[in-house]
Amino acid sequence: MNHLESADYAVFLLYFIIVSGYGYWIYRRRKAAETNTKDFFLAEGSLTWWAIGASLIASNISAEHFIGMAGSGFAMGLAISSYEWFAAAVLIVVAVYFIPIYLRNHIYTMPQFLAQRYNDTVSTILAIFWLVVYVLVNLTSILYLGAIAIESLAGISFTTCTIGLAIFAIFITLGGMKVIGYTDVVQVVVLITGGLVVTYLALDLVANKIGVSGVWNGLLSLRTQADSHFHMYFPEGHPHYNVLPGMALVTGGMWVNNFSYWGCNQYIVQRALGADLKTARSGILFAAFLKLMIPLIVVIPGIAAYVLYQNGTFQTEMTSNGAVRPDNAYPVLMNLLPVGMKGLAFAALTAAVVASLAGKCNSISTIFTLDIYKKFFDKDASEQKLVRVGRYAVVVAFIIAIIIAPMLRSFDQVYQYIQEYTNFVSPGVFAIFLLGFFWKRTTTRAALTAAILSIPLSVLLKFWPEVMNLFGVKAAEIPFLHRTMWVFCLDIALMVVVTLTDPASHHNAKGLEIDRKWFHVTPSFIAGSVVILTILAVLYSNFW
Repeated sequence: MNHLESADYAVFLLYFIIVSGYGYWIYRRRKAAETNTKDFFLAEGSLTWWAIGASLIASNISAEHFIGMAGSGFAMGLAISSYEWFAAAVLIVVAVYFIPIYLRNHIYTMPQFLAQRYNDTVSTILAIFWLVVYVLVNLTSILYLGAIAIESLAGISFTTCTIGLAIFAIFITLGGMKVIGYTDVVQVVVLITGGLVVTYLALDLVANKIGVSGVWNGLLSLRTQADSHFHMYFPEGHPHYNVLPGMALVTGGMWVNNFSYWGCNQYIVQRALGADLKTARSGILFAAFLKLMIPLIVVIPGIAAYVLYQNGTFQTEMTSNGAVRPDNAYPVLMNLLPVGMKGLAFAALTAAVVASLAGKCNSISTIFTLDIYKKFFDKDASEQKLVRVGRYAVVVAFIIAIIIAPMLRSFDQVYQYIQEYTNFVSPGVFAIFLLGFFWKRTTTRAALTAAILSIPLSVLLKFWPEVMNLFGVKAAEIPFLHRTMWVFCLDIALMVVVTLTDPASHHNAKGLEIDRKWFHVTPSFIAGSVVILTILAVLYSNFW
């Protein structure tokens, strides 16, 4: 039944009023400071550790997880959780080594880091890359997935959904980073609560279908009913090897993918750049704990939907034009919720989409305003004008996303589309940042080499079989996570060679200030990190 009842709309309306009212209250409290760019884009000194952690998760978790990752859970199982669990480990490293360098060198945007460490040319090239990827891939896919989910759940037209989500997100975004950060706390509570409700329902349905009692037994029975969906490692020759090759989890591109996303990404790092080091680290560690539980609310429902489908349920709902559509899994489960609970799930999904849209667009606005507009169009622009330009950028980005979103209907698993095409840029970005952080001799010419060649190298390896076929040689397709690692290694090698052959490397004065004392952490941070890594060790030893 694809519509909401009055009680569902009442629950959703309550959510909308709470988020909007809370955001407006925060905005009014700091209205006098809204014309300051550091306050608008970074909420400097305003976010607590729990707000930073919640905002990191709210911005990261969106429809691409609820719909896309649940779809991948249906198709391939628990292995897709590696994106979440690896992120928890990577966040610890980012908190220890990356964040101190940003904060102590007064870095506010990633292009600013590149300008300070290398030069404006490197900064501008990567700023343009980020803007293109953020708008055409990330913002668009988040809007698309959110719209199709709401369309399935509420029966509202796709176009109306995209416009409605965009307007809601614009309302939050225009208030600045502090409004985004603190409303994200509400969004996280709603999305986790709503997500757990759907998980509970899915496991209860499984328990009833196979004749066991209780949700816990339903969870345990998933492994017996779908053992193929509880392996983290896909060997070569496995049907899903090209999507998630096993060795990518050990030595491959999963590490590059996560370090680039969590450590070198304006969209994510921006949440911590306005805080002191202790607060930033505590917030990031909190986010790492939350990442551990995300598969429970997005992947497990997808596996449950697979088990139900295999047992004769959802045969019609999960197919379209005779083909199984994995991304239908989560919307199908949400439609089975009772009245009132469906409204909560609707609110949870909307919270995830809006929080992610707002966070993404704030980063788009920040990079465009501070690294493009101010640098090339109006160097003497006042603080008020820069904030105004930032708000215009938000609106324009959403208009572009609304226009492009319908074009994504041709993709089967949109989560994989997001991962693959963002990884065209990720290897070069991480190589430039990594050597920029820790090898003082790295030159601007080396960084330019990686920035310019990263995408062509990624494209070359994506079409490697076709390229080799031109020479009469048969070659197998290279999984995109392996391509990511290969491009990263090639970028590192090229940067090292260019640096060592560049006379400027002997008198390079662009290295950042780094003090080893910055990397010291508190006993409580160490304890939290040990707990997270122990949990990860248990998970992978059980499901490898």
